Amino acid sequence: MTLLPTHPPLARALAERNFDRLTQVQTAVLADDAAGRDLLVSAQTGSGKTVAYGLAIAKNLLDGADRFERAAAPLALIVAPTRELALQVHRELAWLYQHADARVVSCVGGMDPRREQRELAAGAHIVVGTPGRLCDHLRRGRLDVSELKAIVLDEADEMLDLGFREDMEFILEATPEDRRTLLFSATLPRGIVALAKEYQQSAFRVEVAGEEGGHADIEYRAIRIASGDVEHAVVNILRFFESPGTLVFCNTRDAVRHLQATLLERGFSVVALSGELTQNERTLALQALRDGRARVCVATDVAARGIDLPNLDLVIHADIPNDPEVMQHRSGRTGRAGRKGVSVLLVPPARKRRAEVLLNLAGIDAAWGQAPQPDEIRKLDQERMLRDDLFAAETTPEDLALAQALLAERSAEDIAAALARLHRSRLPSPEDIVDPGEDRVKSRAERARERADREAGRGSKPAKSSPRHRMAEDSVWFSAAIGRRKNAEARWLLPMLCRRGGIKKEDIGAIRILDTTTEFEISARIAERFAAQIRRPDKEDSIRIEALAGAPSREPVRDAAAPKPKHFGKKTEGADRAGFDKKPRYDTKRRDRGEQAHAGKPRHENGTSAKPAFGKKKNKKFRG
Repeated sequence: MTLLPTHPPLARALAERNFDRLTQVQTAVLADDAAGRDLLVSAQTGSGKTVAYGLAIAKNLLDGADRFERAAAPLALIVAPTRELALQVHRELAWLYQHADARVVSCVGGMDPRREQRELAAGAHIVVGTPGRLCDHLRRGRLDVSELKAIVLDEADEMLDLGFREDMEFILEATPEDRRTLLFSATLPRGIVALAKEYQQSAFRVEVAGEEGGHADIEYRAIRIASGDVEHAVVNILRFFESPGTLVFCNTRDAVRHLQATLLERGFSVVALSGELTQNERTLALQALRDGRARVCVATDVAARGIDLPNLDLVIHADIPNDPEVMQHRSGRTGRAGRKGVSVLLVPPARKRRAEVLLNLAGIDAAWGQAPQPDEIRKLDQERMLRDDLFAAETTPEDLALAQALLAERSAEDIAAALARLHRSRLPSPEDIVDPGEDRVKSRAERARERADREAGRGSKPAKSSPRHRMAEDSVWFSAAIGRRKNAEARWLLPMLCRRGGIKKEDIGAIRILDTTTEFEISARIAERFAAQIRRPDKEDSIRIEALAGAPSREPVRDAAAPKPKHFGKKTEGADRAGFDKKPRYDTKRRDRGEQAHAGKPRHENGTSAKPAFGKKKNKKFRG
């Protein structure tokens, strides 16, 4: 359906942005049945709803005119849950109404309230803001809503979740009763329906909440990765897709900072976005993405709602989301308003079951696979280079003269090789990816089959495995730069080594804790993979681990992997501490006194007294 708005200034703005079709939500709110009525709209993020309500309220605001008169009291009020969403709506409405001479003012937390006060005093046609800041301006008499013709509550369900119900009710009660109320929400929970019944009049309900199974324009992929390989997988996925804009989501602020530093070190243009940043820092980060100075944004879920970035074709979930709704909102940053996008979920072995449940609850059918390998990326680099716009550009006389000079000095092969080196030097190098199959967690069915095999006694009965400090197979010794002087203990060294090396505790043999270092043996079967893993930077600790040159130390120490024995006698120093130095000593005098106390009294067959040695309760049954 071709987009034909009734107001020429808006049609001109849409044409300049190459809008030629209505989305579902835009079609619904502009239908004849919805004209002039209060609207209760259920629409997913990225469906074009900002333009939808901008077009829907145009008739109320312009009242048949092509342009606004001089700005005075606001005619429309848009309420959004977050600063980012409010500022985005401000930008959208500014370009949509630019040819109608509209003055759009934003009022959001984190900005200078005095500047907002001056802008409101100068007059505005449309005010966009967050609930808290709008309530503050209303209470101080800075915001005049007496002439309001329309109010829009955008992402109303999010505002309820953030605890803004009282603020929304205060704003709605302060506005004229004859105003038009448009309520937009990704879902319609009970609280939203109750709010609509109380503050809307015969609302026209619109449900275009997207297709079952997530956004239709988003391709979902689940990538199996080995433990501790998240950063390398992110690097290779970024290089594989080469998207002009990418959002990488982490669950914590610390993870955001660490991943941003990792990507910067590898040569990516990347910014961070999290709740600890000031509003100015957030604004600068988003602006860097919009103008192309940055191509990657590492963010917490603060960026999961209300942020619309141009050319955002890729979303990476470096950490698995906490629930299906969060995953939908994260992924919804791409595939917006008809654009195609890709959402990639990184799944380590221990999180595979959780990821499957999450995808199932979200109704998403994801394609499972492995992270791109360096050879695949290099092949794509070659294809992209051959298709580069540089080769299609018109050749100028200066270009031709330089080319001829180069050919006179160098062979065509040398020049092409130099061009290839130059092209590669501008790209971050792909990383080696550990095969997730080697780090795979056995499924419940596999464990059940193994247990059944053991119980059935198939084949020869396996011998009991040797203790960890007595490895039966060949091993390789490694050293960690921490010892007993820094309180090194096997109980925390063992899980640390398993995490750093991506191995199991059964693969670790003896652990010998010395004064300044700790030596330990690793099964030769996985020693090479372990050595590759420990060379990578670790975000949780910085203990240096390296292969031990030569034989392990002969310093007499207790094997840290072995259990500590109980000592009944006096302990000795050195190797003797591993066992008992003397036979247990018994108090012969106490034994003699006990025998005298029971002299002449009836005794059991085992030689003990018929009555207990202590206690005077005769009715207490004594067990011999």
